[in-house]
Amino acid sequence: MIDLYFWPTPNGHKITMFLEEVGLDYSFKPVNIGAGDQFKPEFLAFSPNNRMPAIIDHAPADGGEPITVFESGAILLYLAEKTGRFLPADVRGRKTVTEWLFWQIGGLGPMAGQNHHFVQYAPERIPYAMDRYVKETNRLYGVMDKRLAANEFLGGADYSIADMAAYPWVVPHERQQQNLDDFPNLKRWFHAIKARPAVICAYEKGSAVNPSNQATVNDESKKILFGQSAETLKR
Repeated sequence: MIDLYFWPTPNGHKITMFLEEVGLDYSFKPVNIGAGDQFKPEFLAFSPNNRMPAIIDHAPADGGEPITVFESGAILLYLAEKTGRFLPADVRGRKTVTEWLFWQIGGLGPMAGQNHHFVQYAPERIPYAMDRYVKETNRLYGVMDKRLAANEFLGGADYSIADMAAYPWVVPHERQQQNLDDFPNLKRWFHAIKARPAVICAYEKGSAVNPSNQATVNDESKKILFGQSAETLKR
């Protein structure tokens, strides 16, 4: 039913978490971003930002032609609306969940991603950049911790697509130089989600897409992953 264009990264795991929770049939279409699969013309035809994940829904709700969706947040919204799951129907609940979903997409993901880049992958150590993004990641963890002090989940009382969006970006907290012991409410939330059967299954299946545990980022793949420009898409 769903073709999932995927590689086991935080954004990729968001979608497998949802699909495993709702039990929709899906098949993996591996996009090895370290090898440049994201630049293949057939992928760019429906994922123009040359990023995964993306999906093709072969059984859309309107019964028409298959629907393609790119961008992880848009995919989560699409699937939540398709299934009626993990997104409140009432206007206030929906508003809150979408706030935290967009907070992750616009804040936690990009800032943690820059943290990863400058701390782990940059060819030279730039203390200002490292400090800036480690601290900003820390600030965002604090935002979550404060929210979760009064709420079981980011959207409120119920698990939602906001939690599915944020969780994979907290999984590599040690690489981000963050200590979950400093954020007790976030730590409680993190371990509750980690223990969900659908999350366990999603990560197991995701890891199997890269069975040799091939490093996504190495000296060769850095040439593909970093330093892209508009010219990259013209090749």
